[in-house]
Amino acid sequence: MTTQHEQASQAGELPRLSRRLKALAPSATLAVDAKAKALKAAGEDVIIFGAGEPDFPTPSHIVEAAVAACADPRSHKYTPAGGLPELKEAIATKTLRDSGLQVDPGQVIVANGGKHAIYDACSALLDDGDEVLIPAPYWTTYPEAVALAGGRPVVVDTDDSTGFKVDVEQLERHRTSRTKMLVFVSPSNPTGAIYDRSEIEAIGRWAADNRMWVLCDEIYEHFVYAGAQQHSLPVVVPEAAERCVVVNGVSKTYAMTGWRVGWLIAPGDIAAAVVNFQSQTTSNVANVSQRAALAALQGDQGVVASMVEAFDRRRKLTHSMLTEMAGVSCLEPRGAFYAFPSVKGLLGRVIAGRKVDSSAELAELAISEAKVAVVPGEAFGAPGFLRLSYAMSDDQIAEGLSRLAKLFESAGE
Repeated sequence: MTTQHEQASQAGELPRLSRRLKALAPSATLAVDAKAKALKAAGEDVIIFGAGEPDFPTPSHIVEAAVAACADPRSHKYTPAGGLPELKEAIATKTLRDSGLQVDPGQVIVANGGKHAIYDACSALLDDGDEVLIPAPYWTTYPEAVALAGGRPVVVDTDDSTGFKVDVEQLERHRTSRTKMLVFVSPSNPTGAIYDRSEIEAIGRWAADNRMWVLCDEIYEHFVYAGAQQHSLPVVVPEAAERCVVVNGVSKTYAMTGWRVGWLIAPGDIAAAVVNFQSQTTSNVANVSQRAALAALQGDQGVVASMVEAFDRRRKLTHSMLTEMAGVSCLEPRGAFYAFPSVKGLLGRVIAGRKVDSSAELAELAISEAKVAVVPGEAFGAPGFLRLSYAMSDDQIAEGLSRLAKLFESAGE
């Protein structure tokens, strides 16, 4: 079979769309969120467990700092491509305060959100054909960012029998001479899994022994529950730090998803390369957003504790109601703000007059019949599961899960 490029070449013209963008999958979480919001706009009573977005407003002192920045002519100009110097200082201070990792501000690059920081890291580290180990279930962006940078995503499957956590033996089985990087996430989106310190130590030492880069996504670092602790891999295994890139941001912790401020922390030569890359692509993050992020990091941290307390309550409610549903089982999430229930007990059965053979079909049925938006596990490399974000009010959670329970109760052979 001839490819699009070959067909176009034979016809004497080049294809309109590049191979990389043609192969790029849309964000499943954003697609579900967009569909649900469109139904809402059309007057439908839809409950959305889709995108991972805190439902709280950005704290007022952060908004006030942005308003003041708007009135300051300094904020009307470019900043250095790698970020405001004072924000980079604040990120270095915050990183030491919250995770115990000591870094120089020169190692910090401010990016347009966590997704951009991840793509920055992949662009700096990967050449065509370099392999990247990505434990599944994974956040939808990881394999796409790797592929866009020319790398090859290598999925390492996990399941609920191991708490959705990977071990060194699994990683070693997938390692080849082309393996250059591991994506390591704790707490996890989409599962809420958290690695214990001993597990992190084993994985970190394995990576260090194999001279492998580790991309550490710590965006959910503050969202831990029931006595769980988040540990930063380069802190637990200092010898791995020279090949670690840490990604973080203000989106989740301070309910600032729309402000688009993330960052990566990398060794000096990698940081310098990323600054150069941003100087030729995006330039700086919006100046006002950077001023708002500065206020977030330096201001009252009590607002974070209040949000975590609310999420913990919602976590318990979500898990309790899911485990009572027919055909559903769910591990208790220990971090982030997602539940990742198995719906394998419902597959192959008839629900609302329709035979359901996949979690993707079940998610379609949920929005069409129950007006409840969830993301199917296929989007995260884990068919047979659903992801539900409990970043919403208790009443909305209870109503949405009640609708799902009623729908699932109708399942027949």
